[in-house]
Amino acid sequence: MTMAEVRTKFEEQGFAVIRNVLDPVTIEELQRHVQWLASRYPELRPEHWHHPLARNDAFWVRIISDDRLLDIAEAFLGPDLACFTAHYVCKRPRDGQAVLWHQDGAYWNLDPMSALTVWIAVDKCTVDNGCLRMVPGSHRMPLRAPVLRSDVPNMLSSATENEIVQDWIERAGVVDVELEPGDVEIHHPNILHSSNANTSTTRRCGLDLGYIATSTSISNEGLYLDPILCRGATVPGINRYRKYPEYNDEESIAFQGSDSWNDLIKQFNDNPSLVSGSAEEPLELTKRMIRRLADGTVKRRD
Repeated sequence: MTMAEVRTKFEEQGFAVIRNVLDPVTIEELQRHVQWLASRYPELRPEHWHHPLARNDAFWVRIISDDRLLDIAEAFLGPDLACFTAHYVCKRPRDGQAVLWHQDGAYWNLDPMSALTVWIAVDKCTVDNGCLRMVPGSHRMPLRAPVLRSDVPNMLSSATENEIVQDWIERAGVVDVELEPGDVEIHHPNILHSSNANTSTTRRCGLDLGYIATSTSISNEGLYLDPILCRGATVPGINRYRKYPEYNDEESIAFQGSDSWNDLIKQFNDNPSLVSGSAEEPLELTKRMIRRLADGTVKRRD
């Protein structure tokens, strides 16, 4: 599928799939990274490996800044790009939580909402193990505030109002998005999507990246701090961008190019507009994210 065809499908349905974006070696690194995260953060459910954990992790930032992903984001957002959220949603066999129907943009304070979700399949994603589900065309609906949901275990602790979801499903149906490792799914901030609990015997893991144009301002209070400038230029007075983390084997896995990573990023990090970022520990920031999801205050403004 050409990028022109991807754009046409995205504009019509609010999502699109691009096959074979990442090579098998990169996928093997991602799978190894998932195992490393499980060992490093045993107190976290793997659905909650949120973006703060990437702050000191050179491999995670290498993936975020991969040109193959940035080329996709640039086709929709333009040449000046940042990543403000990166989140593994990893569902263990027989125990993986559902992600109820929601709109990504309902959890973000972005102005304007120039954003794109880029979802990387780390594992094979099937109906049986809880693949993504999309309501085609629902990206045309306005953003609706989610409501808290504790009646079933679910990663977000909330969902779009059920009456709205059912109305859209009756009109447009549901598409199950089955993916092979290395495939990428992209979707609009407004589209209704979900994934079922994993009751199968196989893990289902994806890496969910949120890209924005650098002209977009982030104002969630205490969350999505200091995004990463990925390509192009910043806009004065819009956001603060943090330095790329140096590689060391205590904070990251070894990866292709890790031996030259620190030299590669030095010139970038010399940019005086970049900041060192929050001094809070990544795990504490992640726990804040989980608490804010549970009490429904993710969208709280500064």
